[in-house]
Amino acid sequence: MIQKALTFDDILLVPQYSNIKSRGEIDIGNNLDANLQLSLPIIASPMDTVCEGSMASHMSRNGGLGIIHRYNTIDEQVQHVASAKDNTNQTVGAAVGVTDDFEERACALKDAGVDVICVDIAHGHHILMKRALVILKDMFGDSIHIMAGNVATKEGVCDLVRWGADSIRVGIGGGSICSTRIQTGHGVPNLAAIMECAQAELEHPVPLIADGGIKNPGDIVKALALGADFVMVGSLLAGTIETPGDIIYSSDNSKYKTYRGMASKDAQMNWRGRVSSLEGVSTFVPLRGSVADILQGLDRSIRSGFSYSGAHNIQEFREKVKFVMQTSAGLTESRTHIIK
Repeated sequence: MIQKALTFDDILLVPQYSNIKSRGEIDIGNNLDANLQLSLPIIASPMDTVCEGSMASHMSRNGGLGIIHRYNTIDEQVQHVASAKDNTNQTVGAAVGVTDDFEERACALKDAGVDVICVDIAHGHHILMKRALVILKDMFGDSIHIMAGNVATKEGVCDLVRWGADSIRVGIGGGSICSTRIQTGHGVPNLAAIMECAQAELEHPVPLIADGGIKNPGDIVKALALGADFVMVGSLLAGTIETPGDIIYSSDNSKYKTYRGMASKDAQMNWRGRVSSLEGVSTFVPLRGSVADILQGLDRSIRSGFSYSGAHNIQEFREKVKFVMQTSAGLTESRTHIIK
């Protein structure tokens, strides 16, 4: 029997009695570990059109976390970390791969003061991930937080924890500029993947980071309700001033920035000079202003979402949440629809 798998647009959370009088009563923060607390459960994706030093710094200032991408030289990545860490209170992450220079890169990043090393590959339930995690844990022990992924199954979570991961990214395909599912036929709708991976909590409690498919604040609320501890986003931050890359002007003087998947042809040619797969696309998005404004809007919406279930924090939210499936007609009704 083929299992039914739901994603964000397939469900709605049911409003419940609330005694919350102000969004200020709500705490949407969470802990990556005992020493790393985020007041905003949002992490910027390690993409070369999303997160370098400026984005990482602004994410930290607004309560979140930025993961500086690895598609550069070690010295360049270290410089981005340094630019984000001019204030020692800033919390900054950076990505490494699982081959080539990942050991040297990880050591340089730790020496630069990075707080989180993200072992960043598309298919994390893999022998190369196992090797990398074992090596990094042997090198660093518990002196630095190691994030790993991506996976989409309970078994994937359990194995990554056993191999040494301190937090895990959940999601195979489903990102706005990712075509993995179309190109490979593999993946799990992202809300279903979150619910599946959350089943590992009793055996292997570990923070889960929903990564991919999140289009709006409501999707963030749904992800947190059904098992994610944090969300990782790219498209919600794309086009902000703090993203890497120059502003592009159109013929009518409109302003844009590039947003691309790291498995797109453009990205691969840029960072390694060849194309080995085509599991992403590249596009332009309108310039959207400061990331601080975007994050403050997301913060307000997440707090409102919690208030509709009468929940003061993530743990209470999960205990109280109820959800229903919606039809395609329900989804149409959910969207604004007065303007044709």
